[in-house]
Amino acid sequence: MRRPPDKPPHGDPLIPAHGGYRKLKSFQMAELCFDVTVRFCERYVDRRSRTRDQMVQAARSGTQNIVEGSAASGTSKRTEMKLTDTARFSLEELRRDYRDYLRQRRLKEWSYSEPLRQELIDARCESAENVAAWVRETRARLGHKGRTPTYVEIAANAALVLIAVACSLLDRQLAGLAKRFLEEGGFTERMYRMRSQHRPQSPPP
Repeated sequence: MRRPPDKPPHGDPLIPAHGGYRKLKSFQMAELCFDVTVRFCERYVDRRSRTRDQMVQAARSGTQNIVEGSAASGTSKRTEMKLTDTARFSLEELRRDYRDYLRQRRLKEWSYSEPLRQELIDARCESAENVAAWVRETRARLGHKGRTPTYVEIAANAALVLIAVACSLLDRQLAGLAKRFLEEGGFTERMYRMRSQHRPQSPPP
C-alpha cells in the first residue's frame, strides 16, 4: 500500500511515494519463481527432505526482501539497496538448489544456447499454471521428435530460466538504485536540502 507523502509547503515531498512493489517487474518475476518452486517441490521433492524447505524459503525470501526494500525506500535508500541485494542473493541460492537437483539425478541442465530457454521467455507466463502448461506442451512436442526428457527435467530447467530473468531484473534495479543514490542522495540529504530551502533568511544589515 502506498503511503501519502509528507509534503513541505513548497517543492518535492520529504518522504516520496513508496511501497509500490507490485508494479516492479523484478517482484512479479520473483513471485512467479516462488509459486513455481512451491509447485515443483510439492510434486518432485520429498516432503521430509530439508532441501524442500530450503528451496521454498529461498524463493519466499526473494519476494519478501523486495517487498521490505520497497517499503523502506521512502526513508532509507541504503536499506532498500541492501534488501534488494538480499533478494538477489536468495534467488542465487535457489538457482544453486535447482542445479544440484539436476546434477544429482544426472538430468541435463540447459545451456544458454538451448532454444527452449528463449521459447519459455517468449511465452511470457504469468502464473505457475501457465508454466506447468508450457512444460506439458513442451514434453509432448519433444516426445514426438524422439527426444524424451522427463517432466521434472523440463520443469527444473524452466524454473532456472525464470530465476535467471528475475536475477537480471534485480541487477538492473540495483544499478538504477545506486545511480539515483549517487545523484540525489538519501533521506538525510533530502531533509538537509529542504531545511536549507525553508530556513528564514537573515535581513540585510
